[in-house]
Amino acid sequence: MRSWFAFTARDTRDLLLSLLPTAFALWISVHLVAGVQVSSPFWLLASAAVLAVGDLLVRPLLGPLVTVLGPLVTVVLGVAVQLLLLHTALTAVPGLDLNSFNALWQVYFWTGLVGVVVRWLVGSNDSRWVVRGLLRHRTRRPGDGRPPGLLVVQVDGLSMPLLQFGLHSGTLTTIARWLRQGSHLAEGWRAQLPSTTPASQAGLLHGSTEEIPAFRWWDPELRRVLVANRPADAAVIERRVREAAHAAGRTGLLAGDGASIGNLFSGEAAHAHLVVSTSRAGGSGRPYLRYVARPFLLLRSLILTLGEIVKELYQGWQQRVRRIEPRIPRRGWYVLLRALTNALLRDLNVSLVAQALVDGRPVVFVDFLDYDEVAHHAGVARAESLDALAGIDRVLQTLADVADVAPREYRVVVVSDHGQAQGPTFAQVSGRRLQDLVTELLDAPGPGHEGAPGDTHPVVTTAAGEEMRGRVDVLVREFGTSARSERVSARHEAEPAPVHDAVVVATSGCTALLSVPEAPSGRLDLDVLQERWPALLPGLLATSGIGFVAGHRGAEVVVRGPAGERHLVSGEVTGTDPLAVLGPRAAVDLLRVMRFRTAPALFVHSSVDAVTGEVHAFEEQVGSHGGLGGWQTEAVLVHPSDWKVDEDLRDRTVPGEAPLVGAATVHDQLVRWMQQVGLRP
Repeated sequence: MRSWFAFTARDTRDLLLSLLPTAFALWISVHLVAGVQVSSPFWLLASAAVLAVGDLLVRPLLGPLVTVLGPLVTVVLGVAVQLLLLHTALTAVPGLDLNSFNALWQVYFWTGLVGVVVRWLVGSNDSRWVVRGLLRHRTRRPGDGRPPGLLVVQVDGLSMPLLQFGLHSGTLTTIARWLRQGSHLAEGWRAQLPSTTPASQAGLLHGSTEEIPAFRWWDPELRRVLVANRPADAAVIERRVREAAHAAGRTGLLAGDGASIGNLFSGEAAHAHLVVSTSRAGGSGRPYLRYVARPFLLLRSLILTLGEIVKELYQGWQQRVRRIEPRIPRRGWYVLLRALTNALLRDLNVSLVAQALVDGRPVVFVDFLDYDEVAHHAGVARAESLDALAGIDRVLQTLADVADVAPREYRVVVVSDHGQAQGPTFAQVSGRRLQDLVTELLDAPGPGHEGAPGDTHPVVTTAAGEEMRGRVDVLVREFGTSARSERVSARHEAEPAPVHDAVVVATSGCTALLSVPEAPSGRLDLDVLQERWPALLPGLLATSGIGFVAGHRGAEVVVRGPAGERHLVSGEVTGTDPLAVLGPRAAVDLLRVMRFRTAPALFVHSSVDAVTGEVHAFEEQVGSHGGLGGWQTEAVLVHPSDWKVDEDLRDRTVPGEAPLVGAATVHDQLVRWMQQVGLRP
C-alpha cells in the first residue's frame, strides 16, 4: 500500500508541474487574442487540466480507429482532436469565455508559440517534450525482469575525429557522459569505398554492400540511372542486397519484429516507417497518433520548422558577411529541406522510435541525417553543423530515457555510416562543372589528332540532389493519397534512357562515374575509350581538382594520375603512385568497386590535399563524402562497454592498425552482440 501511495503522489506532483507551462502559455494567449475572456488565472490552470485529461482519454479511444486508417487521415483527425480539446478546455470551464472559431485558432497558435519560446529561454531539451507523456507514466518498476532489446541510432555523417572534437567542445554532452561514466566505449571503423549512406546502411542493415558503387550510377541491367534516395530505386537496391546477403548466409538486422525508422532500407523489419525502400501511401496510422493528437505537439514542430528557416537564412548571410571560405550559395529548396529535416522530421522520428520502444520491438534502428545535410552546405565543423549535431545528442538522451522505462532492457549503440571531408567544390577550383568539362573533352581532338574534329556526343547528367530530398519525398508518400503516390512513383520510374552514344556522368560527392550506355556493361576498355575520345583522359588529368581516373584494360584495373600510373591487380607502379596520398587501404577499396557489375567505364576522383585532407566535390557541397581522403571513411561505433569487439573481425592488413573495415563487418558484430543477449539464436 505504501509503494502504491508513493507512486500516486509522485505522479500527481508531476501532473501538476506539467500543467503550469500550459497554463502560463494560455495566460499569455488570452491576453493577445481578442474574443477570449478570463475572470481569474485559476481557471487557466483548470483549462490546462481539462486538456491533460482529454489527452489521456482521447488517444486510447482513437487507437483502434486509426489502426485501420492511413497516416494522412490520422494527421487530419489528430489536428481536429487538438482543436476540439482546446475548445472544450476554453468553454467547459466557467471562468473562461470563447466567442469565435477564429479566436480558437489564434489561441492554438499563440499557446504553441509561447511554449516554444519558454522552452528555448530555459534551455530545456526540446526532444523530451515529444515523449514527455511516456516518461511521466514510468512503465518500468524496480525489480522488473525485462527481456533484452537493442536500439541502434545512426548519426549520419559523423566522423571519429569530429566525435573526439565534440567531446571536448561540449557539443556531444550525452555521449561524453556515457564514455566518462564507463557505460560505453567509442572506436572508429573504416567505411569502404563508396563512403555513402546507401552502401554503408545496406551493409549495416542487411550485411552486404555489393554492387553499390556510389550514391547514383548507371545500371547496365535496368538501362537507366539508379539514385538511392528515390523510393522506386531504393526498392531495387534493397532487393539485390537482400539476395546477396541471403546467399552469404546473412539475414536483415531487424528481421522478425524489428522496427526501421527514417532509413533508406528496411533491414527486413516488420515495422518500417519513413523508410525510402518501402514507402507507400496507406498503412496503419497508429504509430503517428501520439505525435499528431497530443495538444500543441505537431504545432510546436511546425513553429520550429519556420524558426529553422529563419535560422538558415541568417546563418547563410553570416557566412557571406564574414567571408568564410570555402562556402556555397545556400538558397532555394535547401532552406526548406533543412528546416523539415532538423525540426519536423526529427520530432517525428523521435516519436516513432519512442513508440517502438514502448511497444517492445526487440531491435530498433533509426537514422538522423540532420548533421550530414547541414554539413554538406555549411561545412564539416562550422557552428551551424555543430548545432545540428548537438540537437541529435539531446535526442540520444531522450531516447535513452524512454528506453530506461520501456518493457525491454534496451542497450543503446550509436553508429555512423561515414564521415565527411571538406573543401572548395570542383567548379570553384576548376572554373566549370565536371559535366561541362566532359562535354568539351568529348568534342575536342586529342593529342596527335590536331585538325581532326572529335565525334560529338551528348552528355546525360544526373541531378546532384541531397539525400534528404528522398526522405521528404518519403514523407509525402507516407502521408499522401494513393493517386499522389502513384504519380510520384511514375515520376521516378519514367526517367528517359540516354540517347545512343551518350556518356552518363553520375556524380556522388568527390567521385564521379562515367558510363557508356551503348556498351552492354556500361564500360569500354581504356584503349577503346582512348581511341574513341582521345582528349578525354588527358584532359581530365590535366584539370585542377582531379586526382586520378580509374578504368579497365582487360582483366587489369588501371589508375592514372597526373604524374603516374598504378595497376591494381599486378601492383605495378609507374612514376608517382596516384593513390599514395590516400593510404594503404585505398587500392583494395578501389579494386573492389571496379570489379562490381555496376562499375563505370571511368571512375573519377577529386584531388586530395595531403596536409589538410580537403577534397573537391563534383556537386555543390562544401562538405562531401563518397570517396577517399580526409575524414569521410572514418566512421563511428559507440557501444556498451561490456560488449567487446571480436578480434577475429578486425582487419590487420595494415601494421599498427586493427579496425573494423566495412559496414558488413559492423553488421556481423551487431549480430554477435545480439546473440550474446539472446536477441538472435
